[in-house]
Amino acid sequence: MLSPKRTKFRKQFKGRIKGLAKGGTQLNFGAYGLKALEPERITARQIEAARRAITRHMKRAGRVWITIFPDVPVSQKPTEVRMGKGKGAPEFWAARVKPGRIMFEIDGVPEDIAREALRLGAMKLPVQCKFVARIGEVG
Repeated sequence: MLSPKRTKFRKQFKGRIKGLAKGGTQLNFGAYGLKALEPERITARQIEAARRAITRHMKRAGRVWITIFPDVPVSQKPTEVRMGKGKGAPEFWAARVKPGRIMFEIDGVPEDIAREALRLGAMKLPVQCKFVARIGEVG
């Protein structure tokens, strides 16, 4: 699973995901992509599950690019622990995704296979997604 090698600080504030994506809104690598339509935190496990679903449907043909990275540590307190006594330990890593962000790109497969592969990948993610293609790719 994806996670940073090292960070400046162990814990981060939760924050809010507001506004539209500033960058990463265009296809840069592949011919087809999966674009987020909602703001949400996507965990490293969800990214990995989507990647597996996509590559499995493509039967390992073509290439997959993941254009988001989980760099936000999410902490949780253990179950059945009273309030107070500080913040919990970091439990998992998440990526903050804004609307308009391309999360996955694929290339080297026909459009119908790409569309189905990205649909299966989108099922593993907690956001509404849209299939996007380069101009001139869809016939």
